[in-house]
This record gives sequence, structure tokens and C-alpha cells, in this order.
Amino acid sequence: MILPGATIGMLGGGQLGRMFTMAARSMGYRVVVLDPDPASPAGSLANQHICARYTDAEALAQMASLCEVVTTEFENIPAEALRQLATKTTVYPSADAVEKTQNRIREKRFIRDTGLKTAEFAVIESPSDIDTLASSGFHFPAIMKIAEFGYDGKGQVVVHSIDETREAFATLEQAPCVLEQRVDLALEVSVVLARAVDGTVSCFPVAENEHRNGILHRSVVPAVATAPMQTAAQEQAIQLAEALDYCGVMAVEFFIDQAGELLVNEIAPRTHNSGHYSLDACVTSQFEQQLRAICGLPLGATTLLSPVVMVNLLGDLWQDHDPDWASLLADPAVKLHLYGKAEPRPGRKMGHFCWLGEDAARLRDQAEQAFQALA
Repeated sequence: MILPGATIGMLGGGQLGRMFTMAARSMGYRVVVLDPDPASPAGSLANQHICARYTDAEALAQMASLCEVVTTEFENIPAEALRQLATKTTVYPSADAVEKTQNRIREKRFIRDTGLKTAEFAVIESPSDIDTLASSGFHFPAIMKIAEFGYDGKGQVVVHSIDETREAFATLEQAPCVLEQRVDLALEVSVVLARAVDGTVSCFPVAENEHRNGILHRSVVPAVATAPMQTAAQEQAIQLAEALDYCGVMAVEFFIDQAGELLVNEIAPRTHNSGHYSLDACVTSQFEQQLRAICGLPLGATTLLSPVVMVNLLGDLWQDHDPDWASLLADPAVKLHLYGKAEPRPGRKMGHFCWLGEDAARLRDQAEQAFQALA
């Protein structure tokens, strides 16, 4: 076990790293953050902020010399940086696990190879792949998704025909893409889980998610999906974690279609936006759980203490003035979390709030009304 007093490394200094840093420091650990942003939200709270690129060999060597274990806050950390660190210290999750999720083509094939279902998809790496697609019977509408570095709806284009597919591929500068058949969607859900060094796995309660413009707007727990469907989602998420030989916290997003079929959408090898509700509504938060998993501690209880709705707060809310925090905080059941980002921008995640109560359906309406009142 790596016990309090030890130094933990965090690659990435955004809000996920910030909330991990808060959890680790509250339990008596020291935290070193490596992030190229001088105003890193996590770096400002860490014991030490190494302000450097993730590929900086000297910075990586410095982090390895200081830390007993290193972890990550987002999936686009170069896998080679993780491999370099792993020659000198312990790193979770592994470079191999992260690398499988950094490219949608690799990820989709990995999910299928694991025996699980995804939406129908085609790999588009050149214009000739679109020519082949025209005679394959692929059904539209579909979503063209860039294979790497796309998130929160970025690098995605909805297409309704072969011609629009060609236009989208050109718009995306002919980068390798996945063309994913659009699902007749009933629900989107996610499972956040932790897998410890010894292979022990613990799932958080399933979250029901709503996205707006490709960005998560809110998560509701308990989800309205049936109990068997929620169990199946957790079992499939565990299956993927074990196939990755994963250590740490990860999330798996699922579609449930109108026919009641469960489809894996994507894997996030990190703590996840849809797990933020755990900060206020569970015995153990996903960030403390990440710490426990990578340090070899027993995993914490994930019991849900209260129904909850988590709502994201994007930079769009700020406009020319601060949101109306007084109206939000007037209700004693609201828990506000702001991420310490200096500059609000449209689409930028600036914070979130959790609304706790006795009935998830009623909370859903209350939280939405409170969100609308912030503007």
C-alpha cells in the first residue's frame, strides 16, 4: 500500500486533476501536477506544479523521481510519456490501456473483440473507403467522428448521405474517422467503476445522461433504466476493464436503443463528468476511489446516499456577468463546485452543481429550473 504522506503524480491539470488533488490532499498525500498551463486548476492546489509539456523528458524524469505512483486525468496523454514514466515509477492506468482508447478505430475494434456490441460503424481513412461504403448498404443518418482528439462533440459531423459523408471527410481534413450509424435512442447511461491493483472491481450507481450540443448537460441518479439493464451495463463495463487489465477509475458510456438493446458508445480511461454526482451523493467520490485504486488501498463503498441530479455549468452562462449564484444557493440541497478557471468561454466546463433530494424525477425539474435561472 502507498499510504498518506506519500507523493502522488497527476498528469493533467484540469478540473478532474483538481478534484483528484483535493481528495488526495484531504487524505494526507502530497500531489505533484504536470501540466503545460501556468494557470492549471489542479496545479494551483497541488504541492508542486511542473509546468511543462507532457513529452518533456526532463519534466517526466523529475516527476518520476518525486512520485511513488503517477496517474492521469484525461485520455490524450501521449502513451509514450506513460511508458517513459513506467521505467522509473509506478503508473496507473497503463500506457497500453490508455492507448487502446485514444483512437476511436482501435477502441471500436477492441470493444467488438471483447464480444460486446456497438452501433454499426465503418472506418473511413481515405476517399476510397467512402466509395466502398456506397455499395455496402450502410444506413444513414450517421455521425462522422474524427478518430483522435475529438471530445465534447468536437470533430463530429452529422451526415445523411454519401455526398454529405464526402463533404464531412473533407471538412475534417481527411483525417481517419469512424462513421457511426445514428442510434434510435431511448436512453444514454454511463457506468463509472474502479479496478484496484489486485483486480477487485467496484461500480458506482448507473447514471442517466443528457447531452446538449455534444456536451454532457446533466446526469440523474438513480437512472430510469430497468434494474436488469443497469446490471448488464455494469457487467459489460467490468468486462472491458478486465480486458484492458485496467487499474484506476474508468467510465463506459452506453446507448440504449428503442428496441432495448445495450450498445457500448465509448470508454474513458479516467474519472468522468457523469461521475461528479459521487462527490456529494455517495459514500466515496470517484476521485477518492481513484486514489484508493492506484495506491493499493481497499476500494471505498459506492453506496448512493441520496437521489441526485448533476448539472454542468459551461462558460456560455457567464456572458457579460457572473451567473446568479444567490438564486442557486438559496436552496440548502444544492452543492456548487467551481473549477477555478480564469476565463469562461462558450462550451468550456467551468463548474457543476448537484441537487440532492428524495425523488429523482422531481429533482430533475428543480435542477433544470435552477439552471435556467442562472443566466
